[in-house]
Parts: sequence; structure tokens; C-alpha cells
Amino acid sequence: MSKNGASETKTHTKEEKRGVELLVPLDRYLASGIHIGTHICTKFMEPFVYRVRNDGLYILDIRKIDERIRVAAKFLSHFEPGKIAVVSVRQYGQKPAKKFCSYVGCKAFTGRFMPGTFTNPSLKWYFEPDIVLITDPRADSQALKEAAEIGVPVVALADTDNRTEYIDLIIPANNKGRKSLALIYWLLAREILRLKGVIPPDGDLPEPPSEFEVKLRR
Repeated sequence: MSKNGASETKTHTKEEKRGVELLVPLDRYLASGIHIGTHICTKFMEPFVYRVRNDGLYILDIRKIDERIRVAAKFLSHFEPGKIAVVSVRQYGQKPAKKFCSYVGCKAFTGRFMPGTFTNPSLKWYFEPDIVLITDPRADSQALKEAAEIGVPVVALADTDNRTEYIDLIIPANNKGRKSLALIYWLLAREILRLKGVIPPDGDLPEPPSEFEVKLRR
């Protein structure tokens, strides 16, 4: 483990000592890099920052990430699954988004987001969502803009360098990493299915987070 990694483990362990129960063990969160931000932090994301590393990387607060995943899952669970749109232009978010939708029953829009998808009923690929979940406010800006135009709520994974206009619920997280995106979507799916009673309150999905992860070609 790197010096910075050891430092993050030590500082975040303080959360455990305060008796904070996380959705998954702290080590799993740390291993996924879910808390690793960028060298830029917008004013919108400052409340979610835990600290700044010596190398200038902003580190997100795992406790706040965990809290927002819970809140987002509860919020999403109130909507009809078939009316939830999940968007990911980013390559590393496409498989997690599809896997999430396969469990929850929602509609995945991955790869290029076609203009008019949410706003033009004359298009054959038109879809009228009740809520939109986006992977990256910057990469998924077209979907974010259209969701705002039709007035439906938006839940978004947001990194430290993201702006958050038109977003109703922020999940602070590393929205660029393979492992991070896999774990986030796995947790959201698990929590929604728990809330709906599809799996027990302490139950897990039949697949681990690694099965939500995009595999690199060798």
C-alpha cells in the first residue's frame, strides 16, 4: 500500500471508531477508489470533500458517499422501475448501468445519448422517464439538459470536478474509475431490492461487485 493509501485508511478508520456502520466494510470502499477525486474541486462539491492529499488530489468523505447512496436508493425505490432512465456515456459506466437495470428493471441508455431521447416524441427511440440517474454530469450533459427541460428529477454521481446545476440529488463519488462505478451501481441495486423486499434486509445480490465491472482486454 502506498504512503497516501495508508494515510487514507488511518484517517477514514476514525469513522469506524465513532460507530458508523457502512453499507460495506471500509476496506472495500477504499479498494474501489470510490473516494478518490481529482485535482480540481468546484464550489458545488466542497461540502463532500474529506481532505486534500499532499499530491493535490481531493479526497471525498466516505461517510457522506455512504449516506448519499442510501438516500438515493430510497428515493429511486419510490419510482416505477420501468420509468427510471439510467444514463452513461462513459465507457466504464456502461456495464454497471446495464447490470443495475437488469436487477432493478429500469431502462439503460449507454454510449452516445441521442438528442431528443427525452424531449421529442416523434423519435422512435423516445422515452418518457419519471426520473433520470446519470453517471457523470459532464459526459451525460445532453441527458441532464433534457431531463431539466421536461422537469423530471435527476440523481447524479458527481466527482470533485463536476458542476451540479439541474441535479436534485448528488451522490459524491469517483465517477471515472471501473471499480468505483461497479461498486456504486452494485450498492444502489442491492439497496433498492432490499427496500422493495425482493431480497432480505441483510441480503446480497447473487453476483459480487466485480461482475458489474468493465473488464480490461489484455
